Amino acid sequence: MNSRMGNLINSTSLILIGLWGYLSVLSITALIPVAFGIGLILCDSGLKNHNKLIAHIAVSLTLIILLALIGMRLPKSIEDGGIGLVRVILMISTSVLAMVYFVKSFIDARKAKQ
Repeated sequence: MNSRMGNLINSTSLILIGLWGYLSVLSITALIPVAFGIGLILCDSGLKNHNKLIAHIAVSLTLIILLALIGMRLPKSIEDGGIGLVRVILMISTSVLAMVYFVKSFIDARKAKQ
């Protein structure tokens, strides 16, 4: 797997789980992950072409949503419990997976440069 595949898994997860959350609670804030997922999908062609700027944008979007999920949403979901907690954990997991592959790709690119 590479950073592009990690990004696709993460963006698809954010979109589908965000829509699931929106349809479950009908809260507009549940669409925030959907917006980030769409932004990440839009980065796909740049990642495919190894565009550094697009890769950094994708990493930034992934990091922002990851920090928001962990810092803001996770504590509330733990408090409430239920399926909402499962949704948040799934989104965190795919975001962490994507970050791991982004960092790995940056390290590999740095090594290839030397």
